[in-house]
Amino acid sequence: MRWFRRKRDDRFDQNDEARRLIIDDVRQRFGVGLPGSFQQQATAVTEALTGPDGVGAAGGIVREFADSAHAEIQRLAAELSRQVGYRFQVDRTNYRPMWREAQPDLRWPLFNLPCGLFPYIHVAGALRAISNQVKLTTDQDRLHGHLFEILDLTVAGWEFASVRVDTDGAALAGQLIGTARDVRMTMSKEPPIPLPIRELMRRNNIIDVYAPDAHRIVGGFNPGREMREVLLA
Repeated sequence: MRWFRRKRDDRFDQNDEARRLIIDDVRQRFGVGLPGSFQQQATAVTEALTGPDGVGAAGGIVREFADSAHAEIQRLAAELSRQVGYRFQVDRTNYRPMWREAQPDLRWPLFNLPCGLFPYIHVAGALRAISNQVKLTTDQDRLHGHLFEILDLTVAGWEFASVRVDTDGAALAGQLIGTARDVRMTMSKEPPIPLPIRELMRRNNIIDVYAPDAHRIVGGFNPGREMREVLLA
């Protein structure tokens, strides 16, 4: 029995190592300033994340991005708290109250996280890989939470941190919503939709969407309606 457990643990360690190598590979090969548009690079990331190890790596990208964002926001909030003499509470399950209090002084960090993953490239590519192969996903509860956490932070940046919403940003939000739905459909029991997402679902605000390379409005995005139509269908 001890031999069987050791063999099983070795296999899991090998899987983790294979997925880590995949994540490091796409981190190095794709990113801001490298050849190709964000969309083209995201498509190439998706193509690199096939099969069980690829899907595991895609989930690892989502998890690493969410963990890095949380750590960086904690650091920035603590720094701001020292400056203003007021402690901002960072609640990972609901960032919105903190952003309301801290705006416009708290910097939104998702474009420049220490992990080196970029939302419109690595995360967008990982989301497509997960949706395309959702039946191969594991640890759905954890993945489910991270998808909504990144969605919460994405929309908070638009509302409270003056992040410009372009077609890449709107597409990422749409992918987060769609991938969350796909993951929920594979779960034996759907967990509750998190509080910040339920708050957004009660709203009906249309946000102007700009062209990525010009100060020109090309459409609108209604996060609340999109969430209602996709998550409650």
